[in-house]
Amino acid sequence: MTRTNILDRFLDPVGSYLTPEVARRLVRFRADARTQKRLDELAEKNQDGKLTEAEREEYDTFISAIDFVTVLQSKARSILKSRVKS
Repeated sequence: MTRTNILDRFLDPVGSYLTPEVARRLVRFRADARTQKRLDELAEKNQDGKLTEAEREEYDTFISAIDFVTVLQSKARSILKSRVKS
């Protein structure tokens, strides 16, 4: 089971707590410029095989956070889509 599958399964009940407004805000969520810049730097170093151990941990933490937010955004989109159909 992948990290994303585990998160999806674990966070499934959270979807029922999202109001339409919270769901819209989650869908619009993006990392701030400083965070995105650091993530881009780490991603480039990762592609070049030049991450230090500390940077590898930092990059892995970013990836975990992105996976978490992606799953929540998916649930938020589903909620908004189901509201439109109702």
